[in-house]
Amino acid sequence: MRKLLFIFLYTSIYFGHAQDIFEVKGLCIAAPNADGVTEFVKFVDEELGPIGINTLVLRVDFNYAYESRPELRGNNPLSKEQIKELVAVAKKHHINLIPQVNLFGHQSWAEKTNKLLEVYPEFDETPHIKIPEKYEWPNADGLYCKSYCPLHPEVHNVVFDLVDEIISVFEAKAFHAGMDEVFYIADEKCPRCQGKDPAAIFADEVNKISRHLEINNKRLWIWGDRLIDASTSGIGMWEASMNNTARAIDLIDKSVVICDWHYEKALPTPALFALKGLDVVACPWKKPDVAKEQVNMMYKFKENATPEMKEHFLGMMHTVWSSASEFIKSYHTQKNKEINPVTQEACFRAMMAAIKDVERISKNVN
Repeated sequence: MRKLLFIFLYTSIYFGHAQDIFEVKGLCIAAPNADGVTEFVKFVDEELGPIGINTLVLRVDFNYAYESRPELRGNNPLSKEQIKELVAVAKKHHINLIPQVNLFGHQSWAEKTNKLLEVYPEFDETPHIKIPEKYEWPNADGLYCKSYCPLHPEVHNVVFDLVDEIISVFEAKAFHAGMDEVFYIADEKCPRCQGKDPAAIFADEVNKISRHLEINNKRLWIWGDRLIDASTSGIGMWEASMNNTARAIDLIDKSVVICDWHYEKALPTPALFALKGLDVVACPWKKPDVAKEQVNMMYKFKENATPEMKEHFLGMMHTVWSSASEFIKSYHTQKNKEINPVTQEACFRAMMAAIKDVERISKNVN
């Protein structure tokens, strides 16, 4: 009952005034660098707000001058004053601004160990696997990205300091924890995790974060790939799980929002999450045709769903995997030229155009 009340209140606050078919029309992008804040604020003010973006997930990670954990600041991090500029422009356009800090997985990238494990190497799930001087995939260690050990007794004291501070400075009502592509989990050499069920470990970590946020009426968002069974779906090891975490879908709190990313096809997995009682957002990246199909799929799901399932299909969120400045530059460069059919910018435009089309159809029908 408490979780249902929480979901109702959250939905009422953020989506209660929405007249559109999709409650979420979003963009997920890296937070700007310190020297790119002015450019980014202008982009939100002149482009994102006017075209109807109402949800903005900013991947912050260590790109902030944390006061609670200054040892985890990245190089040239965003200041509190700069974050407040982002908050102000989001408020101006009624955009739900959600910060992201990758938790659990993605604690390294290629030849670089990210800040958490650099400063606290004792949190490493696989300390016996070393970051190579030259990274290649595939490799003998199965190294994609490092994970922290969720059973380390001190890890949450540190990461929850970051979570609480970034939510506070963003004045946010939700937090995105990432948690995608967690390949190192329940490692056989980890003294705490060895022999344990990966699905239970993953679910316990999701729920620990979710319940920490719930104390202050904040909501957890995560990527959905670890909750899809790769073998039975045929989806594969990236957009779904081949390391026995998929059963966590039945173990996680129903208040968690799932960002269901698929980049090659408009796979119908949002229906899986809705059937499990989870709110879901479909997420494209680079292929305009895939984005259009995802928009139409989510619209059809909502139109044909039972009342119990209908509200779980929240909408769409485009994902950007370049820097904010690179995306903005390409977005403007392509604006008045023939658009490359396979780019992030073309895909974003296609998604927004498709949303307008289904909203027009919905209004005419109703």
